[in-house]
Amino acid sequence: MFLKKNKIWNLKESSITTESVFNSRRKIIKNLAIGSLVFPSASLIPFKAFSSFYPPITNNFYKVGRDLTKESLATTYTNFYEFGSSKNIWRRASQLKTDPWLLTIDGLVNKPLTIDVNDLLKKIGGIEERVYRFRCVEAWSMTVPWAGFPVKKILSLVEPMTDAKYVKFETFFNPDIAPGQKQKWYPWPYQEGITIKEAKNDLSFIATGIYGKELPNQNGAPLRLILPWKYGFKSIKSIVKISFVNKRPIGLWEKLAPKEYGFWANVNPNIPHPRWSQKSEQQLGVDGRIPTVIYNGYGDHVASMYNKLEKSLQNNLFR
Repeated sequence: MFLKKNKIWNLKESSITTESVFNSRRKIIKNLAIGSLVFPSASLIPFKAFSSFYPPITNNFYKVGRDLTKESLATTYTNFYEFGSSKNIWRRASQLKTDPWLLTIDGLVNKPLTIDVNDLLKKIGGIEERVYRFRCVEAWSMTVPWAGFPVKKILSLVEPMTDAKYVKFETFFNPDIAPGQKQKWYPWPYQEGITIKEAKNDLSFIATGIYGKELPNQNGAPLRLILPWKYGFKSIKSIVKISFVNKRPIGLWEKLAPKEYGFWANVNPNIPHPRWSQKSEQQLGVDGRIPTVIYNGYGDHVASMYNKLEKSLQNNLFR
């Protein structure tokens, strides 16, 4: 007999006090879209070619015991070094053209392909919404309703070979649009990687939207990687290429500062960042700090992937 184990984030609907308000707002947005009316938003994004997927159906299995972060905060307090080093880059990021957008999937796969995002979503079968905790190694956090699909659907589409051990993600490179990419001390284009086990984990998510509509550019449109137990702002945005490889990728931040932003960064609050503690975090828009939970509260679902690393804490392999 299969017994469904209750996860730490699988709480009652009432646990998220703003959920009803949020769902009502989504219905209003949908009605306005049908009526071809203009609806101003803090995210300042138009509906695009694949807006027919929005608003998405909510996956009610994924719940958190926190209120949603205000959309105005989540869509304006962002990191996207391609457009500058400040948190307020949404105006610059608006210059990025995301429709059309081609994604290449290659490497150790049986069915490599290059595909437009719109066609990709059709092949995958649409999107869903998941409310996730979102924590950055900078020791702040949010609670965000992401729309998108599990990374493992990409795996089903291209069929990785048995010697594919890692998945490498790469963002766009266009210094004419992204002024930060003119700074040659950064190893552009931005790259990040995860293990094939992390990619197969059901929590691993490719986000295409946020707050019931498409991702704004500053949040990583049109495709962004979300691992709610591991990466915050470090998670790669505006993905143009996914490669299946047998050697561990070295991401941009690991190349620049391996002691601060290593491959395993942010999974264990007991290992401090060299310049600050990871034991507490500041929720955006909420007074006071709260204790940080290992794996950002998702340990029941992901801890088994790191059992061997637990034995190597003294060597700082989590960073």
